[in-house]
Amino acid sequence: MLTEKLYQLKTMFSQMEKALIAYSGGIDSTLVAKIAHDVLGDRALAITAVSPSLLPEELEDAKIQAATIGIAHELVKTHEMENPNYTSNPVNRCYFCKSELHDTLKPLAIKRGYPYVIDGVNSDDLGDYRPGIQAAKEREARSPLAEAGITKLEVRQLSQTLGLPWWDKPAQPCLSSRFPYGEEITVAKLQRVGRAEIYLRHLGYANLRVRSQGDTARIELPSQTIKDFIATTDLSQLVSKFQELGFMYVTLDLEGFRSGKLNQEILAQPIANTLN
Repeated sequence: MLTEKLYQLKTMFSQMEKALIAYSGGIDSTLVAKIAHDVLGDRALAITAVSPSLLPEELEDAKIQAATIGIAHELVKTHEMENPNYTSNPVNRCYFCKSELHDTLKPLAIKRGYPYVIDGVNSDDLGDYRPGIQAAKEREARSPLAEAGITKLEVRQLSQTLGLPWWDKPAQPCLSSRFPYGEEITVAKLQRVGRAEIYLRHLGYANLRVRSQGDTARIELPSQTIKDFIATTDLSQLVSKFQELGFMYVTLDLEGFRSGKLNQEILAQPIANTLN
């Protein structure tokens, strides 16, 4: 089955003259970039959007991965933070983020002679609350992973099969996803939560989130690691570090890490899905 899906992906790209990849450095878009480069060579171009919602460390990872793959890689700035429809953090915030992204990439693709803009949306994303998918569709972006029915697990399996060393890289969505809907997003808040997550990664916890609610940081870790975290972490030092970053309170979510947790209230209300 995986072999067939990989063949399907390669076939899609073989039918494209050139392709511009919306490349975040995450595992999905990196797999797409790898296959695009394998099939199209120098007719594939990876573009990474740089904004305050992308940590410098994530940008460096994206550069390293692109260089390892061999695909041409460029950076563009996006300005979603200048749009109050985005910074006010409504439930369809992601729509305005992806609108900014594709309103930047599509004219660039046309100017440079790339008939296709490709993203890394996989089939699992279609079942989540992702308003940004609609924004991409409206701008005629294509999602080969979703078109081939490739799940997140299969993205990892294919990446491992292709020898990509980051096949097990934790998902790292936009930092704006750390804030409850309705709480204003600022550059300072993004930097604060980003530095907090980097601090925890340096302690050895890769799969995590720091949810920011007002002056409170809520740490989410995989449930099986919570006991070890409490037993081995210097909690007073951690609290001091988070307070230096600007948080007043630091809490630990006893339910444990769950991707997309802040979407659970949205998904529980069928009417809200009309936004997607």
